[in-house]
Amino acid sequence: MDEETHHPEEPVRGHVACARCGTTAASGAPPATWLCSVENGGHRYLCEDCARRHIRAIESRLDSAWW
Repeated sequence: MDEETHHPEEPVRGHVACARCGTTAASGAPPATWLCSVENGGHRYLCEDCARRHIRAIESRLDSAWW
């Protein structure tokens, strides 16, 4: 196999912020309940509440600008 594994970028100052509401997680990595999406080559994290609120749009693969 010739696949390359890409790891998420390091969080800024040890915090990860939700791309929708701005909620922050103090740990070095996002909690297991957060969702990570890749848009335009960058990682975007969504907290559990925002992921639940927008799950239909996420599963439909709509661009986040639409929801």
